[in-house]
Amino acid sequence: MIRAATPDDIPVIAELIRGLAEYERLADQVVLDEGVLREHLFGVRPYAEVVLAEANHESDDGAVVGFALFFHNYSTFLGRPGIYLEDLFVQPEHRGGGHGKALLSHLARLAVERGCGRLEWSVLDWNEPSIAFYRSLGAVAMDEWTVYRLTGDALAELARS
Repeated sequence: MIRAATPDDIPVIAELIRGLAEYERLADQVVLDEGVLREHLFGVRPYAEVVLAEANHESDDGAVVGFALFFHNYSTFLGRPGIYLEDLFVQPEHRGGGHGKALLSHLARLAVERGCGRLEWSVLDWNEPSIAFYRSLGAVAMDEWTVYRLTGDALAELARS
């Protein structure tokens, strides 16, 4: 089952984010503060949304096993909003049970309902299981595009100029 996250879900969302970071070999980069995360997801001006996948088996008692964090972007060429999937993660012991596809299907429905022109995301080059999964859904790699990022000192320096 897929459901929208609530403020009470912040601890489990943070746990899933840390699980994703472990999987991506980036755990040392997680510095999130749960209070700030709560404000950014459920405050006066939400910056992102989260949907959660709950286990299907009665023995798991509806435990949260995965999440998708997303936000709207905008395509000037399409003249329509889009949904950008920042993170998708299913706990390793629950992979292969359809949770990832259910999360992406939910986001695709939201995109259609909200009049979006596309659903897009990034994936690490070495993450072959995810790449194969996305391709099986009909997703196409945008190989001609390169992502650029400003953080830390470089971001602060540009903001001062």
